[in-house]
Amino acid sequence: MLRRMIFPLLLGLVGCAVLVSLGVWQVQRMHWKEGVLAEIDAMIGAAPVPLMAHPDPGSDKFRPVWVEGYFTGDAVEILAGQVGASPGVRVVESFVTDDDRRILIDRGFQERRERIPPAALIRLRVVGNLHWPDEADSYTPPPDEKTGLWFARDVPAMAAKLGTEATLIVAREPTGEGIQPMPVDSSSIPNDHWGYAITWFSLAVVWAVMTGALLWRIRRRTI
Repeated sequence: MLRRMIFPLLLGLVGCAVLVSLGVWQVQRMHWKEGVLAEIDAMIGAAPVPLMAHPDPGSDKFRPVWVEGYFTGDAVEILAGQVGASPGVRVVESFVTDDDRRILIDRGFQERRERIPPAALIRLRVVGNLHWPDEADSYTPPPDEKTGLWFARDVPAMAAKLGTEATLIVAREPTGEGIQPMPVDSSSIPNDHWGYAITWFSLAVVWAVMTGALLWRIRRRTI
């Protein structure tokens, strides 16, 4: 009887050990991700600095910056929504800085689509965070030809459309015309590792129960 039970027992122990180790690994990943999110939150809330000459999408993502200049009136509108508001758009507009750079400013949310451009070029200071959102993929439809409405923020594509650098600042303070800023935060960055850990630990329990049931059946057959 003991000889028949050795292999199922070893298989059960090895299987449980593997599943538990995967659960522990996910817990470790969860703590690592929490540290990453804490660093991102710290960067988002830091004091803004003047926009650098060559912002890096890796090291400068979420970095708070400020620029001075004026909006050109050329913009793209991305389908968006906010809790408690009618469907609207996220306004991304080209901006000319005092040193004659053309960049993109994500001004925020506006309920009405018929936006009236400013009658005059007004110089202002914009404070926000650098961002290169990863929203567009192969499933994202192209901008609607009739309405011009976009369905995701694609920085290179928006820059090509508006003739700017591929540099996007998401405003965290109002920029006028009733547009509500939609500042960046870390809430959109997933941290699902605890759920994965629970899954692996649950599978380990199931594996252990199934192993116990198999050993019980083997024992009964040999009695």
